[in-house]
Formats: sequence, structure tokens, C-alpha cells
Amino acid sequence: MCGALPPGSWVAEAHVAERLGLSRAPVRAAFQRLQQEGYVVSQDTARRGRVLIAPLTHTDARELYAIAGHLEALAGTFVAALPAGKRTKLADELAALNAELHAIASRPLADPRRIFEVDRAFHTAIVAAAGGSRLKALHQSIIPQAERYWRLYIINELHVSVAEHNEIIRATRDGDADAIAAGLRHNWDNGFERLGRLIEMFGERGSW
Repeated sequence: MCGALPPGSWVAEAHVAERLGLSRAPVRAAFQRLQQEGYVVSQDTARRGRVLIAPLTHTDARELYAIAGHLEALAGTFVAALPAGKRTKLADELAALNAELHAIASRPLADPRRIFEVDRAFHTAIVAAAGGSRLKALHQSIIPQAERYWRLYIINELHVSVAEHNEIIRATRDGDADAIAAGLRHNWDNGFERLGRLIEMFGERGSW
């Protein structure tokens, strides 16, 4: 997902099929899957075979961030039950990633792509350590949708997120399930608050 198609733009089934050299049946199936996952929407007024790239809205962002926070909080409770050695190894991995985020935050010009990569790695590491294929699959379906917001609304408060990550790392070392879960929810809730201010400032994308 590279954001080549802006939110709110129309995509025609026939055009995609022609461009990819496919019949319309697999393209239609792909559109249905994308709609289920929230990347495109259909409208009653749209011509048949067309979908709309899902707009980026305040309401949608709130829902996505809440779901991500609760999924990771659940993962955090599983992480707390890991043996101390595994928790220490995870905490060291998280600390290294967070140190890179801190270094990026200290630079006058930060590379947004690297911020996305490192922050994603931090949160993914927690879910991966928790184990469980269903939890991983749910998390993997939500995070790319949240990334649509990260890529279009650049949040310049990275140092705040770094501090929140430090609390999660500390709780991971201690095996404190409540603190890990609360820290992850807090990070996502505050992330939405930061994002929400930008949406209010610059407007929703694709909602015309």
C-alpha cells in the first residue's frame, strides 16, 4: 500500500482489469475483499463496477486506533506471562527500537518512512512475542489501515511517543500485565488525540 490513489478517488473495475491484464472476475473479488477490510467503499449512487478509495475521517481514525490499542493490550497481557528471560529479550529489542526513534526525534530533519518502519516494528514485536496466529492476523489487518493516516498526517510529537514507549518497556521487564496493557492503550489513545488535532487542522481527506 503506497498511497498512489488518494482518498476519495474513484476506481473502475474495468480499468483495473485492463491495466493488470486480468478478467473482471478476480478484480471484482479483490474489490470485495478491499471493501471488507475498509480500504474502499461502495456508494448507492456509484456506477456499477466502481468503488471509492475510503476517505480518511476523524470517526474512522478513532475506531481504528481504539481497535489497535485493545488488540495490543491483549497481546501485552500474554507478554506479561512469558518467562522472565523472554520478557527481558523482548524488552531489550523494544529498547533498541525506541532508542532509534529517540535519535530520529532529535534530528532537525526526520525521515517519515523510517519513523513508520521503526514504530511499526516496535508494536509488531509485542504482538509477535505474545504468540497466537489469530491475534497476529487481526493486528496485521488493522495496522495497514492506520498507516494510511500516518502517511498523510505527519505527527511531529515523536518524543512524546518515545516516552510512552519507555513505560511499556519498563512494564515488560517487570512482567506487569496491567501496566503493559494500560501503556499500550495509552499510546494508541494519545496517538489518536495527536492525529485528531491534525485532522481538525487540515481537514478530512477524501470527504468532499
